[in-house]
Formats: sequence, C-alpha cells, structure tokens
Amino acid sequence: MSSETSRPAKRTPEQRVTRQRLAVGRTLDELDDFVSTQELYRLLHERGDSVSLATTYRILQSMAEENQVDVLRTGDGEALYRRCAVEHHHHHLVCRNCGKAVEVEAPAVEAWAAGLGKQYGFTDVAHTVEIFGLCPECSA
Repeated sequence: MSSETSRPAKRTPEQRVTRQRLAVGRTLDELDDFVSTQELYRLLHERGDSVSLATTYRILQSMAEENQVDVLRTGDGEALYRRCAVEHHHHHLVCRNCGKAVEVEAPAVEAWAAGLGKQYGFTDVAHTVEIFGLCPECSA
C-alpha cells in the first residue's frame, strides 16, 4: 500500500460513474484480500462484466489516486489492490504464502518517519511500509 503522512488527499477530477467502474468497485467490495489487475479482470469476466484489461488498469489506478483502494507492491513490482476497510493512514502485515493481509496501525513508524524528515529538514514527508511474514494458518 502506498501510505502517506502529513499530506492532504490528492485532488483529482471527479470520475464519471460508468458501468465498468461500478463493476470493478462491486467486485472489489466482495474480496477480502489483495488482488492483481489480471485476477480482477478474470473475476469480472467470470461474472459476465464486459470490462477490458486496459480499462481495468485505468480504473484501479484512478481508484488508487482517489484513496479508494490500498495498493501493495509485490517483490517483483506487481501492484495488488484491495478496498480499504480503514479510512485513515495504516500499514499491512501480509502473508507471503496465501496473501492474507491484516491492517495495522504503527505509531512508532509514524513517529520515526516524521522525525527522520525533520532531522534532515524535509517537509511533506510520505512513506510506504509493508510487513511480510507467514499467517498462523500457513505457519501450521
């Protein structure tokens, strides 16, 4: 997830509510874990929603810019998306095996990032922190 602190939400032009955008949003609402654009595209087509892969990419990017979804980057750089259950700044603890993600608050990380920025004279400091491990089910 791209997480930012001390920065107001990016103002973007209001998006048209299209059939495709509604289908993407509805599908994301029904998922618990992060999903790749390719996987979301497959799910949309399984449901009979006609949305091109390019349109799926554009809608997800737009939703990310509007803070309507969390974005998580895998080790190989692939973006994964999920509707966010928490409306404020947070991080994720993600299972490397099954992809299960838990939203966590990390005040120590927030203080560290703000302090580091201040120490070096930076303003408008932002950060991204994701923590990976094995969930209890995959550890068993």
